[in-house]
Amino acid sequence: MCKVCGLLQRVEELPPRMSAECCRCGSLLAKGRANTIARTAAFSLAALIFYVPANIYPILRMEYYGAHTENTVWDGCVRLFQDGQWLVATIVFLASIMIPLLKLLGLFYLITTAKLRWTRHQRERTRVYKIIEIIGPWAMLDVFLLAILVALVRLKELATITPGPGLLAFTAVVVLTILASASFDPKVIWDAPEKKV
Repeated sequence: MCKVCGLLQRVEELPPRMSAECCRCGSLLAKGRANTIARTAAFSLAALIFYVPANIYPILRMEYYGAHTENTVWDGCVRLFQDGQWLVATIVFLASIMIPLLKLLGLFYLITTAKLRWTRHQRERTRVYKIIEIIGPWAMLDVFLLAILVALVRLKELATITPGPGLLAFTAVVVLTILASASFDPKVIWDAPEKKV
């Protein structure tokens, strides 16, 4: 069914790099994807590699009246919890540490089962895919929190804030995870074992 005009149409499986357009309005209906499993695996593995330095190295460095501090995401969560901001600490922990990790583990599960052409538990794997799609935007929540924090707290006269090496790795994790989930084709969950992907 066309998402623009609502016309119901049958679209056969498309070869890679081909697309199908709506016969009424010309909108894109479907695109043929090539090597979805390999592409998703590559993006997921790269995101997992960057996940470690994103959580080990400091995200921000702050110089405040001569005092120098560096904070990782985990340090920020702990400090927020100690300051009584347990709700914000929980949100930052979930959005920065848990959700990206669970999303990557879910993608690896889907990749492995699709590569092995498992025909069991297809409904459960489809639910895993839907959950990954739902929690995807929540992984960006900490980026929005950081942007709001920088916008609200103007410390130019009092402190110097510079990005740490963990920020680049954290950004890479966010971008690669988005690319990994976008490149996964959920149709491979339901593909028959004899089909090539």
